[in-house]
Amino acid sequence: MKKDYYEILGITKSASEEEIKKAYRKLAHQYHPDKAGGNEAKFKEINEAYQILSSKEKRQQYDQFGQAFDGGSPFGAGGFDFNGGQPGGFGFNFDASQFSDGGNLNDIFEAFFEGFGGATRQRKTYHRGADVEAVKEITLEEAFRGTTINLAFENLTSCKTCEGLGHFPKEGLTTCATCNGKGEIREMRQSFFGQFSSVRACGKCQGQGQIPNKLCKECSATGRVKARKEVKVEIAPGIADGQLIKISGAGQAGERGAGVGDLYLRVKIKPHHLFRRESDHLVIQKELLIVDVLLGKKIEIPTIAGGKINIDIPEHFNLRERLRIAGEGMPRLGGFRRGDVYVEFQIKTPKKVSGKAKKILEDLEREL
Repeated sequence: MKKDYYEILGITKSASEEEIKKAYRKLAHQYHPDKAGGNEAKFKEINEAYQILSSKEKRQQYDQFGQAFDGGSPFGAGGFDFNGGQPGGFGFNFDASQFSDGGNLNDIFEAFFEGFGGATRQRKTYHRGADVEAVKEITLEEAFRGTTINLAFENLTSCKTCEGLGHFPKEGLTTCATCNGKGEIREMRQSFFGQFSSVRACGKCQGQGQIPNKLCKECSATGRVKARKEVKVEIAPGIADGQLIKISGAGQAGERGAGVGDLYLRVKIKPHHLFRRESDHLVIQKELLIVDVLLGKKIEIPTIAGGKINIDIPEHFNLRERLRIAGEGMPRLGGFRRGDVYVEFQIKTPKKVSGKAKKILEDLEREL
């Protein structure tokens, strides 16, 4: 019966090369015979599926004919016995000749050693400075006009004594005696596949291979110190409540000359005593005497810019609806247009109507 290699790896037939590799590594770690709960038969089956599907040619043959090897499994007779031909081992024959491309074999070793904590050594990379977030509250008028603020805060800044390096280059460097200048320590590991060596970064020189002759005491060799920092920030007209402004390079200094972080300023807008903001529009409530409406008087409305506008109530206007005043709202960020102002009317009636006033109202009612 034909084996379904896609099903064995738990993937679909349309899976990409990266998805195949990811599925293989996950299952190889799970079922490796050297691990608790491992399964040698399942591990062999997983490897068999991976060797077929990770090769474009073999995968094409398999998809078309259901077979990619003469005799089926790549784990056939004539392989290499990791037990050295001695009884009592796993009895797992591994045929290296079946792995036509070195990349696939490397994937198996890579997956195996990841399970044991092995990794490719990399030289020490000092940490980039952290990003910093600050909050600043401004008024609605400042958000309307735009403003400039001076922000002061405690921060990790580059050490001036050593120019952020943590040491003094003029004093020279000495080859690390622990790793002989290689920046790495090689260790031997005994595994299911035999004896392999692995490497790790040298802890003495932090993987650099050299040790500075003179370290900076001012910053404890980190290249950065705590200090109060001041940053000037331009806030554009029309900024929204809660909006973030990024100031590149204004965050924490990095370790020993590594990159500087960024500053993110979150702008909060104080509640206003007259206006309520809705996106780029402003809403204001206005008390309105019924007499003023009947007499057709102009209504005075304040503006966020500090001025005043006199408006007329349109004929047949429903006072329960908002009255729109175009172009008197907040600036639209990045453009020259402005939002609108919407007036919500609160009708105010007289507490007591005299007989004379009542007679006038009755006459008016007959006219309407």
